[in-house]
Amino acid sequence: MLAGKHILIGIGGGIAAYKACQVVSHLAQAGAEVRVILTEAAQQFVTPLTFATLSRHPAYTDRDFWQPNQGRPLHIELGEWADLFVLMPLTANTLGKLTYGLADNLLTNTVLASTCPVLLAPAMNTDMWEQRAVQRNWQQLFQDPRYHAANPGAGLLACDRVGMGRMAEPEELLPQIQSLLYTRGRCDLSGKRILISAGGTREFLDPVRFLGNPSTGKMGAALALAALHRGAQVTFVYGSGTVNLVLLKSAKVLVTPSAAEMEAVMQQELPQADWIILCAAVADMKPAEYRDYKLPKAELPKAIPTIAVPDIAAGLAQRKQPQQRLIGFAAQTGDYVTPALEKLHRKGLDAIVANPIDQPNSGFGTDQNQAVICDRSGHQVAIEPCSKLEMAHKVFDFLQAGKV
Repeated sequence: MLAGKHILIGIGGGIAAYKACQVVSHLAQAGAEVRVILTEAAQQFVTPLTFATLSRHPAYTDRDFWQPNQGRPLHIELGEWADLFVLMPLTANTLGKLTYGLADNLLTNTVLASTCPVLLAPAMNTDMWEQRAVQRNWQQLFQDPRYHAANPGAGLLACDRVGMGRMAEPEELLPQIQSLLYTRGRCDLSGKRILISAGGTREFLDPVRFLGNPSTGKMGAALALAALHRGAQVTFVYGSGTVNLVLLKSAKVLVTPSAAEMEAVMQQELPQADWIILCAAVADMKPAEYRDYKLPKAELPKAIPTIAVPDIAAGLAQRKQPQQRLIGFAAQTGDYVTPALEKLHRKGLDAIVANPIDQPNSGFGTDQNQAVICDRSGHQVAIEPCSKLEMAHKVFDFLQAGKV
C-alpha cells in the first residue's frame, strides 16, 4: 500500500515533531517516496538533516522556498507531486492559516498548491487546544473534504499538563496514511453503521484452562480501521487476541471473552447495524462442566466432555431485516472456497470471505492475508496476498459495489 507512493510530510513547531521521525522512517523503509518540509519553528526541535537522513532525500525549508529556482516554483512542484500531504504536528498557528487560506511560508504555500488529501495531526497544550478560536478553526476546516483528522489524544504533555493535546501516535497515523492512499480520501461509508466481531473466544474448563484457537483479531481490527477511515460508525465486538484497542478509540468496543457473551452482545447490537461482519473465530464446543477452582493436575480428566456453543451466524441470520447485510468469514485449509460456499447458504449469509490458513503469510496471527469473496448470487472476487488493512478495504469495495 505504500510502495512507490508520493507522501509529503509537513513538520510544525512543536515537541511532538520527534514522533514524525518514526513515521518518516517507516514510510521510507516501506518503499514510499517521502519529502519533508519544515517550518522555521520546527527546526528548533528537529533538524532538516534528521529528516533528510530518514527520508533518503533533502528536507526543504523556507530557505529553499525563497532561493532562485532553475525550474518551476518549489511549492508548485511539491504540491503536484504529492499523493498525500501529512501535517504533524499541526500547530495552532498553522491551523489558523489553513482555515483562512493564508500562505506565508513554504509549508502553507504548498498546501494551497496541492489537490491531494491532507491528513492533520494536531499537537498542543490542553488550554491551547480547547480555546474557542482553535476549536472553531478545527471544525471549520473540515468543511473542505480534502482535510482528514488524526485526532489528538489525552495524556501527559511535555508541559507536564495531563489532558487533551497529545499528537496521535505513529502506530495510529501509519494505518490512516495507508487508508488515505488507498481511498484517495473517499469517505464512502459515511452514515453506515457496521457491526464487526473479531478475535477468538475462550471456553473455560477452570479459571486457568480453556478451549480456544490462535486467532489474534488482526483481520477484524483491520476491517474496523478501514471502516472508520472511510467514515463509518463501528461497533467492535472482541473476544481475545493481540489487538491494540487504543487504535480503535473511535469505535464502540465491547469485549466478550466467551461465545455465549459474544452471542448476547451481537444480538443486542444487531438492530442498530446496517452491515454485520462476522470475523471472529468462535469456538465450536465448550467443556460440559466448568469448575470455579483450578483443577489439580492429577484430577484433570483424560477426556473432556463437551457441548456445542450457540451458532452466532445462524442466529443473526434469522433476525436480520431485509435491508441489513450479514457477511461471514471462513478460515479453511485445502480447498477453502467450496466449504465456504456451503457455509454461506447453510447459515443464511449474504456474502462470505473465504481465506486459507495453510498458506504462507495468510490466516491467524499474520500481518497479511488472501481470500475469495463470494455472495449469494454467485459473484466471486479473488484477493491476492496483501496486508490485512488492504484486504479489508477490498472487502468494503466489494460490498460497496452493490453485489451483496
